[in-house]
Amino acid sequence: MSNWKRLATWKGPIVMLGFGSIGRGVLPLILRHIELDRSRITIIDPSNLSRHIADKEGIRFINEAITPDNYRSLITPLLKAGPGQALIVNLTVDVSSLDIMKLAREANALCIDTVIEPWPGLYYNKKLSSAARSNYMMREGLLALKRKLGKGSTAVSCCGANPGMVSWFVKQALLNLARDMKIKADVPQSREAWGKLMKRVGVKGIHIAERDTQRAKTPKPLGTFINTWSVEGFISEGLQPAELGWGTHEKKLPPEGRRHKSGCGAAIYLEHPGADTRVRTWTPGQGPHFGYLVTHNEAISIPDYYTLRKGKKAVYRPTCHYAYHPSNDAVLSWHELLGAGGKRQETFHILEEDEIVDGMDELGVLMYGHKKNAYWYGSRLSIDEARKLAPYQNATGMQVTSSVLAGIIWAMENPEEGIVETDEMDHARCLEVQLPYLGAVEGVYTDWNPLTQRVGLFAETLDKRDPWQFSNIIYR
Repeated sequence: MSNWKRLATWKGPIVMLGFGSIGRGVLPLILRHIELDRSRITIIDPSNLSRHIADKEGIRFINEAITPDNYRSLITPLLKAGPGQALIVNLTVDVSSLDIMKLAREANALCIDTVIEPWPGLYYNKKLSSAARSNYMMREGLLALKRKLGKGSTAVSCCGANPGMVSWFVKQALLNLARDMKIKADVPQSREAWGKLMKRVGVKGIHIAERDTQRAKTPKPLGTFINTWSVEGFISEGLQPAELGWGTHEKKLPPEGRRHKSGCGAAIYLEHPGADTRVRTWTPGQGPHFGYLVTHNEAISIPDYYTLRKGKKAVYRPTCHYAYHPSNDAVLSWHELLGAGGKRQETFHILEEDEIVDGMDELGVLMYGHKKNAYWYGSRLSIDEARKLAPYQNATGMQVTSSVLAGIIWAMENPEEGIVETDEMDHARCLEVQLPYLGAVEGVYTDWNPLTQRVGLFAETLDKRDPWQFSNIIYR
């Protein structure tokens, strides 16, 4: 560990909320890259399952659930245990991200999370409409809080692999495309300038295209949901309505598509769960395949960030959505859950690094519709590489934990920015921190499009004039 570069020095308290698969992986990266007094770190988690890791590292561990009733009394004393500014690393499920951000601001603490999370009940509240349960509306709540609080102690929102790292990939991929097309352009210094460059390059849309091929030593047993990261988190987002950023090149809404009646207007939702909605996509290792249109914050924040307007009207916006093929065991787990009418399995299990025999997670951005057709830029990280890089995580987790590390370092270097989304951050600095943990990071062009290699035995209504219409991408 002595060969790894120290990236920051921190004198204040660090409070880590949640110590599941991502928390376990983040902790060694913090200890590796930040000069600190580990006696000033506190972990809070309702489970003792991973407490032995904290004990081994000499880290204080509080075994307690964080609730709407106790979060202030539980966390505030830890933030004020000075000297020095505190940092909250929020890696929980079922804990309100906005309430934690407000608490951090009151204590002048830095804050980072990987997702906009509500208190329990919102995802499965049958009294709420699909729109009210969407990531779009949760993000609108974040933006309202951002406007209300203004500048102050930095709170980085949604800074995992995706959302998070993929927003930095979009910027780098866009610069690569401009270079390869011989478009002369400086690195944009404003949101509008980034949007103008994307329009100039001719990007119609972006898939957050991910294929997880990690394979366990033993087959999935019945009655168990297996995943390579949080099962609770995946089930929550998989049962939300499918959502996507809606580009200005799209001709018509899908049959189940609905627009929101308020907010930025950058996205639509489908009256259908994301884990049961398939789309056609492409990654370098797998080639063409199906992904699931699971809702994610970046599917809304990215198209919103690159929107160009004339008055109130959007004149340019790319379509954007997640296209995720999880591990084969996770796909089988979803078939089992959805086939049983949504009844959850009795056992949840996250594959540990020593349970995985082989495979990789390739996660990147497929930017399509321009003159060079489509360009995938991203990380291709194998389980073997992940094992060598850091403990307590598989390839999927490593892409997330290294993103959290990059966000922490950026927040420490930019401590008075208020609430920020990862699209607004310095992508070059964040990727500089993260690259040692991402395996092969590369850009690959492809001539594939959604009309390529279609099964020709059944009649389909296709838009052959524009292969990149969403109507050609979604599978029916």
